[in-house]
Amino acid sequence: MIRREFLRYLGATSALFISQASSSYANPQEPGAVVRKLGQQARVFVAGVGRNSSEQAMKSAVRAVAEASTDFSWLSKGDSVFIKPALNSGKPYPATTNPIAIGAMVKLLKGKGAGRVIVGDMCGIEHVKLSPEGLSGSSRRLMEHSGMTRAIQTAGGEVHFFEEAGWNGFYEDLPAESRHWKRGLMMPNILKEISHIILMPRCGRHVLAGSTLGLKTAVGYWRTDTRLEYHRDASTFQEKTAEGNTVETLRKKQRLVLSTADKILITFGPDDGDVFQPENGLIIASESVVSHDMVSLAWLLENRKGFSPSGMRGFIDNSWLVARLANRYVVSKLGGWRPALFSERLTKNDIKTIWDDRVLNCAYQVFGGVPQVILEAANNAFPEDLKKRLTEMTTPSV
Repeated sequence: MIRREFLRYLGATSALFISQASSSYANPQEPGAVVRKLGQQARVFVAGVGRNSSEQAMKSAVRAVAEASTDFSWLSKGDSVFIKPALNSGKPYPATTNPIAIGAMVKLLKGKGAGRVIVGDMCGIEHVKLSPEGLSGSSRRLMEHSGMTRAIQTAGGEVHFFEEAGWNGFYEDLPAESRHWKRGLMMPNILKEISHIILMPRCGRHVLAGSTLGLKTAVGYWRTDTRLEYHRDASTFQEKTAEGNTVETLRKKQRLVLSTADKILITFGPDDGDVFQPENGLIIASESVVSHDMVSLAWLLENRKGFSPSGMRGFIDNSWLVARLANRYVVSKLGGWRPALFSERLTKNDIKTIWDDRVLNCAYQVFGGVPQVILEAANNAFPEDLKKRLTEMTTPSV
């Protein structure tokens, strides 16, 4: 059953559940007030792109924001670089990472002396399932459908798909900060072979997590058994998302996080939903994944203002029950119906401001505090009034 069909099913089923629900079905609130401490200053660079900008304008904006965010002193001639996109499905951008941006980054790295530039991922369980017994589905085929493969290879990059290495093509990596994972995370062996990682997510809504930005993109690395624990023990789904980014490999090798957000998957997600294209699109980049996600989430929320899907579409987008049932469905795909029946309940985050997001609130703890975000323009197409609004949205009142 594909996601869109399942969401139709969820809509009908959830409406029935709600009509019969008692107070015991109420969505539990987040526990207590979140105590936040300030961390270090972190620069986030933003380049503007106009609606329906040319491909060349997009490439120029990507290059500008990347070169503003890092001096590439970490890159020695011949170093290998792995680019991790968002490839949950084979759907086009913004359900997946922008192919133009991927191609621009590959070309930029090659021009600065990188050796192998490898782009890879493993798609969501609805499309690809790896088990000790074998494999179904193909991330390779879905990347081709998304348009990424052609852009990568044209720019001189390579493609790589974690499931093609088989069940034993993964190693255990331990989160540096974790109170919620029972085991280490199974990460793909290719990451041992490369020198640097660049993360290239998208800006979008997620039916389970609320949003899918940089921190959430780490799920694509994980083997099926790690994904099973993640979804099955769902009461700490958001916290495990943040903690999963503290594994040694990512702490030592991830250099830059860059996302294009001139198109936003503004409802549902991660595969389907309404696509919104603001008049002024943004390219967002930072060496800090937490700071990047603060600005990216603020941008998502800014564009959701005044956008309200009607009827069943709005219900599916916002319903805690839809999220809970959808997560049990994912668990069933990962591990069978028995784990699904006994899985923990997912509490959907009602994100009105970035300070409501449990993923970020945990990230502040495990990454040393709330970054003091300093927004800087990477070109002259980032409106000053928008910069001011995003600055206000990402400045903590602590």
